[in-house]
Amino acid sequence: MNVAEFLTNLNQNGVQLWADNDKLKVNSPKGILTPQLQADIAAHKIEILSFLRDNNESIDDSLLIDGPGLSLNTIGRLIGGFCGRSPIGFKAPIIDPKVMAKQLKVTFRPLPKEFKNSTILKFREELEHKLQNYGVQIVSWEKATREFRYEIKIPLVKWKKTMQMRVVKADINAVIDVEKPQSMLDKIKSFAAEKFYQIYSKFILNQQKISVSTIARLIGWAEDHAIQRLEDPTSTQVILLAELDKKFVDSQIPYQQKIGIGVNALVKSFSEIIIGVSEENISILNMNLSDSLFSRDKFENFVFKSLIPKIYVPIAPLPMSRFEVGKYNPQQSKYAAKLIELSKKLAATSLFPSGFKLGEIIKRKSHRDIVDSIVNGRTGVSYGFVAYAEPPQYTGAVEISENEWNNLLSVEGISSDEVRQNQIGRRYVKTKIKDQYFYKQIPDIWLVGSRSGANKTNLDLESDLLRIGLQDKLYLQLPEGIDPAVADIKPSYDTYVMVAIALAAALYAPELIKDGAPMIHFHGYPSRQWFESNEDYAGVENASVPCGTYESGVFNFLSIHSLANKHDNNITLASLIEPDHGTNIITSNLEYLLARLEAGIQQEQIELGGKHFASLSESLANN
Repeated sequence: MNVAEFLTNLNQNGVQLWADNDKLKVNSPKGILTPQLQADIAAHKIEILSFLRDNNESIDDSLLIDGPGLSLNTIGRLIGGFCGRSPIGFKAPIIDPKVMAKQLKVTFRPLPKEFKNSTILKFREELEHKLQNYGVQIVSWEKATREFRYEIKIPLVKWKKTMQMRVVKADINAVIDVEKPQSMLDKIKSFAAEKFYQIYSKFILNQQKISVSTIARLIGWAEDHAIQRLEDPTSTQVILLAELDKKFVDSQIPYQQKIGIGVNALVKSFSEIIIGVSEENISILNMNLSDSLFSRDKFENFVFKSLIPKIYVPIAPLPMSRFEVGKYNPQQSKYAAKLIELSKKLAATSLFPSGFKLGEIIKRKSHRDIVDSIVNGRTGVSYGFVAYAEPPQYTGAVEISENEWNNLLSVEGISSDEVRQNQIGRRYVKTKIKDQYFYKQIPDIWLVGSRSGANKTNLDLESDLLRIGLQDKLYLQLPEGIDPAVADIKPSYDTYVMVAIALAAALYAPELIKDGAPMIHFHGYPSRQWFESNEDYAGVENASVPCGTYESGVFNFLSIHSLANKHDNNITLASLIEPDHGTNIITSNLEYLLARLEAGIQQEQIELGGKHFASLSESLANN
């Protein structure tokens, strides 16, 4: 039995196991632990306990980050809510593309015989070479795929048919394909497959949800979309090489218009990533809808800083199983009221374009059902986030002396050189600012944020606001009266980023958050000229990991530390840059934030899209 894989599979279904001395503790959602699973756990109890202890005690000190003096293991545990029981789902975050690359497996789908686009062919060959140079394992199509036979049965008429296709194995991180036109025969087969799926779903499945792989079996025989030839579409991304869309990367075209272009391109090709190629430039598009443009002479930087991180860290929402779910009354939260005020006033900035309903963009039921499974039941997509952090909550001394620190207890799974706890379980972290160490209590973090897919500039107090907490684990509080089984009320993709920013501010820039702090994210950038005294930015050189990952949370945590270190905690506005994604901003004052945004927009120093990113990068290079 492979204990690691067994426990990972359980964790992905919301089942948590941890060691309590010699006892094995289990926490599971209702209906997940079948009698067979319970028997497997009991039969391998000794192996599981041994694995948990070994896994919990292995801390890689080589991943120590010099700035804050903390390891990636510790930062990941703190911002991910992995500090309680031994968490099987925890992996120390990786933020170095060199390390990411060596863990990746990529395959190139064979080219169609009629494919003649010389620009893409040349790019494809060069891309394979560059990925190999960085340590990515390029797996041949024959070794990356396997033959898959299955039966489709229709009970009512006792009809069954054996199908066969070649599927990409689940351990392949990405399959790289090329754009190709659909023939009339292909269109007829797709139409027939879709009608068959609709009938099968209605009369045989009775509209019950089924897995992505099952949907692929029902329609994959008639279609050539790569995603329908995957063993596990949640673990393998489809990357499409296509001609560069000059309209999408045109800086003169409004970003709102680009949303439609980008989303339709992704949906039409059923790809997670589209790489646009021309003789001079390269673009990269995913659901972050970045309009980043790279010149061909920056090919290595494109592969290293942009493509490899996106393959390593796919966009994925946090499942509800990551949270302890409860209720709260938004009417009694002054920070919920502040967030509503922020929401209304942000409408005038045009930084938060309206999103879209997946059902309106994805016309085919089979494709909607595939996407529904991948995005964890979310029915809509919006761009950006708005949140309001509450003041950090402490119990006892906020800061202690080194002598007091030395007398504290260790915390299971975390280096005692970095985090310790007192007798009542309050944890303290050894922080570092300008080569001086401080011993600060890790506060309870709470913030009010908008649900995923909400209209960020017209939030409803009763149905759109979630309260998120970070202690030894993640908490999610839904508005009273809302039934999550009925309403589409899921946490933001950017949850890790929001809690990471709030925690880092509490530890390194407490003046920024002591009375609460508004936070926003928009899919654009300010220019360097926008920043005033005691305002600054960081993160331009970071690897461009997508939203929805705690790697992105780590980068934002480190950016807050960097700015606090530079400005001696006197920073009044922190702008945290996420390449190929957008900008996060946190300030200590709502009116101040709105006034600065208004000034930036009037002076054309803040815009959606990547227009101003170059000025931030150039300024950094000049410094």
